[in-house]
Amino acid sequence: MAHPPEADAEADLSAKMRDYLVEIYRLSERHPEQEYVSTSMLAELLMVTPPAVNRMVTRLRQQNLLEHAPYQGIKLTADGVREARIRLRAHRIVEAFLVNVMGLGWHEVYAEAGRMAANLTDALMQRMWEMAGKPEFCPHGEPIPAPDGQMAVLDDLPLTELPVGVSLTISRVQTRDPDRLAYLKALGLMPGLPVTVHHVAPFHGPIQLRLKDEYRIIGHNLAEQIRAFRVP
Repeated sequence: MAHPPEADAEADLSAKMRDYLVEIYRLSERHPEQEYVSTSMLAELLMVTPPAVNRMVTRLRQQNLLEHAPYQGIKLTADGVREARIRLRAHRIVEAFLVNVMGLGWHEVYAEAGRMAANLTDALMQRMWEMAGKPEFCPHGEPIPAPDGQMAVLDDLPLTELPVGVSLTISRVQTRDPDRLAYLKALGLMPGLPVTVHHVAPFHGPIQLRLKDEYRIIGHNLAEQIRAFRVP
């Protein structure tokens, strides 16, 4: 019996193709001021050669999952965004399961979740989500997309763009480097915790944060990867 075109397209999407979609999506989120993502930036992030990226870009463009503008870069189509979020759903549910159920640290789960999510069935993913407490966010504070790819939009900003002296709540942390995550946990800079930007040094210098009655100093680059929202 013939399969509908949509089913054939789903079957043609390999785990590697979905990984590319996810990383393009993440780069787009981190650089919302840019309409297109640089293919060289994507190659550096994935630690692959530019020709390998170009080959994958061609395959994804043939699937109508991204657009390629010469000398500008690439951006996901609406279908590409949906597919990326569906893969992100599996990855973030596994992360929540590994932390909430298995007791792993939030700095230990990113790579392992990627391996597990690649071959996760919908039934097993649903069960893991239930066992993890039906979380709405991954351990790093990122929203978990719905099964159809819909996802909540967070009204937050990097700490580097928030005013001094305003009460904030950390919403999410966008680095996945294990050492940085372990360091942030030791400092008490985790999603859901209150924080205030106390002082910002000029010329992208260090940022001093206040957590209740304690103070922390972090570099500008790390602060860029911590997002927060104002307390109403």
